[in-house]
Amino acid sequence: MPPRLPPLNAVRAFVAAARHQSFTHAALELHVTHSAISRQIKTLEAHLGVDLFERKTRQVLLTAAGHQFHAQVGPALAQIGAAAQSLRGDAGLRSVKINVRPSFAVRWLIPRLPGFVAQHPDIEPQVITSTLAPDHATETFDLALRRGPRGWPPGMQVQPFLEDEALVVGAPALFAQRPVAQPEALSAHVLLLSKSRSKDWESWKKLVNAPRLQPASCLQFDHLHFVLQAAVDGLGFAVAPVSLITHDLASGRLVSPLPSLRLPLTRHYLGMAPDPSPETLRFVQWLQDEISA
Repeated sequence: MPPRLPPLNAVRAFVAAARHQSFTHAALELHVTHSAISRQIKTLEAHLGVDLFERKTRQVLLTAAGHQFHAQVGPALAQIGAAAQSLRGDAGLRSVKINVRPSFAVRWLIPRLPGFVAQHPDIEPQVITSTLAPDHATETFDLALRRGPRGWPPGMQVQPFLEDEALVVGAPALFAQRPVAQPEALSAHVLLLSKSRSKDWESWKKLVNAPRLQPASCLQFDHLHFVLQAAVDGLGFAVAPVSLITHDLASGRLVSPLPSLRLPLTRHYLGMAPDPSPETLRFVQWLQDEISA
């Protein structure tokens, strides 16, 4: 009977921590939390029945058993990676993992992906949706798109990506029934809100100097893409980021009755993991081409 293998995710966490002599730096490399690395290594130590690290207040050091284990599994893990890379190269298809919020994936990224696939048939884009900040991600990724310069792991290469603003929008039939020429006319309509962007309405009211404006009623949804679908279906109006409604405005599914009253929003940023692959760099270049087109 072959020997019982240790959990490979735990081995990967151990090798990263041993190489850096730091759980924190290992977490940054693997895009997981410090506590996740600590749990994985405790699991591995329990499996092996030995301590692999000597834990001090601000430092971890390999024990003699840790040095011995790292000397053997480090090269073995690298060989597994090389073997996998070789097969991926033979197959001619490599992947890029993109971490985005669900609404941005549904409303901005996925509608544009056919263009990338057509241009780069040898690269497989894998979309990972999460509402967590990149520095709390539970899965590894090659690049992420998020609003704002905060919440990024220190090791990420972060750069400004997409400027944005918000508009009042709704279905054409909605405003045909009850026209809106001034902000006050919105009091005759139902407001559609998402929990993730619940402050945009109040911010927009302050922008247009109508802080006491109240809608006829309010419907709330968990995610912004539900709000936008409800708006398309004529359930009410929404204050929506332009980045997420470009196709709807172009097709006429949504219209803005007050197009000059635009709320500035925090811009989107793009972050790449350390040592980005050629495939990641090609995807990033495609993203830049998309926003400058």
